[in-house]
Amino acid sequence: MRLLVFLSAAVAALVLATAPTAAAPAPVTKLSTKQFGNVLARRDKLPLYYWTVEKRAGGKIRCTGSCAKAWPPLVVPKGARVPARLAGIRGRFGVVRRPDGRRQLTFRGLALYAYVHDRPGVVLCDNVNGWFVVRL
Repeated sequence: MRLLVFLSAAVAALVLATAPTAAAPAPVTKLSTKQFGNVLARRDKLPLYYWTVEKRAGGKIRCTGSCAKAWPPLVVPKGARVPARLAGIRGRFGVVRRPDGRRQLTFRGLALYAYVHDRPGVVLCDNVNGWFVVRL
């Protein structure tokens, strides 16, 4: 009898462990703007940027400290899976490890950042000090 109870519990645990879970929402979306056309944005509609300094550095993260306060990185939560592609967005997504150990979302090999003074749907800093909005 104990063996039957143990086996039943083991099977139940296995079923729960392998049950499909709801897919996490995509970390980004396509945002239509008058000035720039379609751009990449966070789910809260804040436009996303890349920094040409990092592009020239082969993708190595250079925006840390006060830079990261003004340009918050789009950090991927620990354990979250990032799909390589998202429907309706041409290009590949990935992650890069930041110097503090967190994972940051990349698009087309470039680390993604928001701008602290932007508002949802508003692009304020395209082509400013090497920062460019991600156009789609």
